[in-house]
Amino acid sequence: MAVRPLLVVLRALGLGDLLTAVPALRALGRAHPEHDRVLAAPAPLAPLVPLVEPGLRLVPARELEPLPGALRRPEVAVNLHGRGPDSHRVLIETRPARRLWLEHADVPQSRGAPRWRPGEHEVRRWCRMLDEQGVPADPTDLELRPPPGEPPDRVRGATLIHPGAASAARRWPAERWARVARAERERGAAVVLTGGPGEADLARSIADRAGLDPDCDLAGQTDLLELARAVAAGGRVLCGDTGVAHLATALATPSVILFGPTSPAEWGPPLGCERHRVLWAGRRGNPHRAAPDPGLLEIGVSDVLEALSARPA
Repeated sequence: MAVRPLLVVLRALGLGDLLTAVPALRALGRAHPEHDRVLAAPAPLAPLVPLVEPGLRLVPARELEPLPGALRRPEVAVNLHGRGPDSHRVLIETRPARRLWLEHADVPQSRGAPRWRPGEHEVRRWCRMLDEQGVPADPTDLELRPPPGEPPDRVRGATLIHPGAASAARRWPAERWARVARAERERGAAVVLTGGPGEADLARSIADRAGLDPDCDLAGQTDLLELARAVAAGGRVLCGDTGVAHLATALATPSVILFGPTSPAEWGPPLGCERHRVLWAGRRGNPHRAAPDPGLLEIGVSDVLEALSARPA
């Protein structure tokens, strides 16, 4: 049996990073159907990879660390991780025959590659990079089919509130989320809280303040695929600029997304998609700040409730 040529894609980042790379990953699948296509990314993302591209498999990788020996000498190596130079060097170490990446002055081998454009939307950046190197990519090809399996009954049609985010700069205050949750409950909507294991205390405090039943709090109780099932079955999603916002986009669930230090023009849902509502004060900040971004704090409870009233339940 002939050995299939290897194509390695580096994007060893988080959930939102995987989902914004979906159009690029699918474009690579169409362009190289005969290849063994590998995504070098964190192991927890593996359950979603079959929904992204059936011919793609994940090999666990950590950010900017050397790739496993099994990924040496690929025919094609693709950098969807960043502009370089460190991520470029990770791929150079695998000794690929061909590289698809962005140009960086500190990596002579990248000279002549597509250039980084500041302010470009994350989805379009990687599609453009591939387009300019002969791989047509459609930036609108974002949607995933719902994951197989049944979600908990209580999430069907519910308002899902995901209050956490990777950095404090992108976390709206818990007391504000509690006021929104209480208002949703008082208007007769079912409310469910979601979050990772490290966000269980945050979700519990919001549930207590909002007067929600304990079984409405799923934070720390779902794996990634179960979270995706919940988002697919929910009526709408409320969250900050985090991976769950991209899940809502991918699974076509209406959402209200609160942006703080980062512009939605770079990381938000597709422009003109009416099922998603973006709230942003219009100014940038430090996304790694150890406290909520001042722009994020300019978004009030009334702003979120108004956005909710404009969205179909």
